[in-house]
Order: sequence, then structure tokens, then C-alpha cells
Amino acid sequence: MSLKNLFTLTVLYPCLMGYNITTYAQDLEPRAYANAPVGMNFILTGYQHSEGALLFDPSLPVTDANAKVDMGIFGYVRTLDVADKSAKAGVILPYALLSADGYVANDYRSREVDGLADPVFYFSMNLQGAPALSVQEFKSYKQNTIVGFTLKLSAPLGQYDENKLLNIGTNRWSLKPEIGLSKAFGRWRLECAAGVTFFTDNDDFDNGSTGILIFIL
Repeated sequence: MSLKNLFTLTVLYPCLMGYNITTYAQDLEPRAYANAPVGMNFILTGYQHSEGALLFDPSLPVTDANAKVDMGIFGYVRTLDVADKSAKAGVILPYALLSADGYVANDYRSREVDGLADPVFYFSMNLQGAPALSVQEFKSYKQNTIVGFTLKLSAPLGQYDENKLLNIGTNRWSLKPEIGLSKAFGRWRLECAAGVTFFTDNDDFDNGSTGILIFIL
């Protein structure tokens, strides 16, 4: 699991509130399905800074909104043997500082808040081409074609205030199943993955209304 992908998982979550808008995005983690010896432990840390304009639903009276998000992350991943197939399990714990301002119905508003963002639990398993191997066995392993799947579960445990428009946490669950393929061509790897994210409703957005979807540009 790369730091680049951890940032992708976490930096958008503080600004996602759950409106039923169709959006499109790309999220490809390099070597996500590469084999690794069983019993390895990885500690991951990282930092992300994002700032820019906020996009709201056009029906909302919000204009000239901008935000800055500073986020630190801590992650832990362990490689596993599941039914003689290589697998990984881990957790990502992000902590964020959010500063935003803008106009709501021509009234200037600002918000500064910090706290835990929604943690992400991660499990992946290679179904073909990547058997569970010890460190010694892995020395002679040569990749050909690997097919696997990943499940990412985000829990609504981040900072959230239903009386505020912007929050760090999303106050809803999300589940992303994904299937991926990695093909070796000598020293090169061709990788592709397809997934979809399912969200539960955020029923406590803005005093009980349905949440909106916000992106930092």
C-alpha cells in the first residue's frame, strides 16, 4: 500500500458529505497486488496539504468558498496467508486540520477545526498468481499474472458536528470493493483495477437534511 494511495483515501474524506451527485474519479495504487512474503509488517506515515476553492451544489447559497486542509496519516499493514494465497490487512488513521471561509446567503462565515478523520480498514487478497510464501520461498518467486481483490471500509468515527456545514468526518459508512490485475513483462508491470464505492446516508447533515458533496480544487 503506497503513501500516494493513502493520501487519495484520506484527503478527500474530510470534504465529502454525501449528496446524491454522480462523480467520476481515478484511484490506481501502483503494485497494489504485488506479492510479498507472509508475516511482514509495514508502518506508514505521511502528510498532505490541500487548498483551493470549494464546489457546492448550485442550489445552495454558498459563494467564494475556500479551504485549507493539513492532514497527517498513520498506517499499519501486515501480509497474511489466507487459504495459501497472499493477502494484506491494515488500517489508516488520518488526523486533519481544516480552515475554511466563504459567504452563505451573502453572510461571511469561517470555520477552523481539527480532529480525527474517518479511519479506513483495508483487506486485499490475491486469487491467482501470488501464492503465500515465506521469506526464503519468496527469493525464487517470479511474477507472471496476478488477479486479486480489495475491500476498503471507511468508518464514521471522525470529528463531526451536525450543526456545521463543513466537517472533518463524513458521518457515514463507505465500502469500496475492487478487483485488480497485474501482468509482468520482464522488468515492466502492466496493472489495472476497477472498483465502486457504496455510501450510507448522512442523516445528520445540517440539522437533519441530506448531505452535500464538496470537493477541494
